[in-house]
This record gives sequence, C-alpha cells and structure tokens, in this order.
Amino acid sequence: MQQVPMSAFFLAHESFIRLAAFGGVLLAMAGWEAAAPCRARRFERRARWWTNIAMSATGTALVRLILPVAAVGTAHWANEAGFGLFNRIEAPAPLAFLLTLVALDLTIYGQHVAFHRFDVLWRMHRVHHADPDIDTTTGIRFHPAEILVSMLVKMLAVALIGAPVAAVIVFEIVLNATSLFNHANISLGERIDPLMRLALVTPDMHRVHHSIFRDEHDMNFGFNLSVWDRLFGTYRKSPREEQRAMRIGLDAYPGSEPTRLLWSLALPFTGAARATSTAGATGREKME
Repeated sequence: MQQVPMSAFFLAHESFIRLAAFGGVLLAMAGWEAAAPCRARRFERRARWWTNIAMSATGTALVRLILPVAAVGTAHWANEAGFGLFNRIEAPAPLAFLLTLVALDLTIYGQHVAFHRFDVLWRMHRVHHADPDIDTTTGIRFHPAEILVSMLVKMLAVALIGAPVAAVIVFEIVLNATSLFNHANISLGERIDPLMRLALVTPDMHRVHHSIFRDEHDMNFGFNLSVWDRLFGTYRKSPREEQRAMRIGLDAYPGSEPTRLLWSLALPFTGAARATSTAGATGREKME
C-alpha cells in the first residue's frame, strides 16, 4: 500500500509530535477553564489532577511494558505482512488515510458502548465516571487496566483495517486531543455549540455522559465525531439538570474518595458492579 507523503515526517518525529500535541492541548484547556469555567469545582483541583494524571501515566507505562508494539507497531507489522483490508486492496493513499480515521473512531465508539454494557468492563470504566468533578484531566482519567484493554482493541482494529502507519499516529493524537477538549470545564455558548456538535463532540454534549443518572451517562458515547451517537440512537441533546448545576460522577461515591489515587486504582476490584438496566434507571451502585 502506498504511504501518504507525510508518513516519513510523522514516523521520524512521532514521540515529539504526540507529546507536543498532548501538552499543548492540556495547557490550552486548563487555561481556558481557569479564565472562563463552565461549572464551579466541588473539590480542590490539585489532588484530582495528581490522581488523574498518575493513572494515565501508569496505564501508559503498563502498555509499553506489556504491549510495546502498541497500535503504531501493529500498523507497521500489518503493512510489512500485507495483512488487513488496505494492504489487500488497491486504494488511493489519501482515501485509505481518511477511511482509517473514520473506522478507528467508530471502533472507539463501539468500545465505549461495550464498557457500559458489560459488568466486567464497567468495573474498570466506572473509575472514569467516578470523578466527582469534570475538567480536561477527566479526559485522561482511565484505569490502567482499561487503558490496556483499549489498546488491545485498537491493535486488533488497526490490523484488520490494514491501517496506514501515519493514519494511526494522527488518530492517536486526535483521540487524545478531543478527549482533553470534550471533557474540559468550558462551554462554547449557545451559538457555536449547536453548530460544532453537528460534526464534533463538544464539552456540553459530552458532559451529559458524566451525569449521575443512568439514562444520561449511557448516552453520548462519542469522543470525536458526533455522527455515531446520532446514527445509533445514543444521542441526548441536554441533561435534565442545567449544565452548570447538573450532578457529575456516580451517586454511590459522592465524597472525595474518587480524588484519591489508591482508592481509584482499587475501585474495579471492590464493591458491586451495577446490573445492566433499561434507560431511565438511575443505576445506583451500593458497596458490598
């Protein structure tokens, strides 16, 4: 398969590009939150940020230890082995690049739905939802075990797609950036938000997904493109409570415990996983 012209550049500077993009978006969102926050914080930011960043760093280290090839390495292998769709069919490089981004975004949407539907996966994912406040660091607050599972899913998708290496790198950058953006404690306003969410997930759209109510946090699963929620019937325009006043987190854990690192790391292995239920239930969890 032909590679897009930018492939060599991305491959040569992958680590720097990814780190620069992540740091730049994180700083930009943190500055925006400080200047014009959408919601008042419930808890002191320092402890939450330490916990959220530490979990993300631990997950990244775990992936590098257990799955050192990760998604980009899988793309290299598939390309060299002639494995996967775009390594078996002739397709213009720009088209393969674009379709890979779309296919991987759909994969992440489907994975996110699965993490809400199956109790064994929800045990890990509820660490993300337990954050009692929501800001840009919530976008990287994932249990290390979930980060590992997520990487396995991406590696499988990359292999089956026969994804171009550069497309995988760009997708990883976009996924991190959009997660930081749509979890940010900001609002784009009544004029810009409805227009942007026709194509992309906005902070107001995704914030609904962090409501304490089950019928709300089981909606708006997209991280980047908003089309998947509309297409598969999981789109909710707004929460029942106003954006600035809506309750965030899981109502089983209303205190400061989720702001603590060790508590958050232990959460998948303690308490009861919620049972799946129909939309409209609050899905209250009770500790055993």
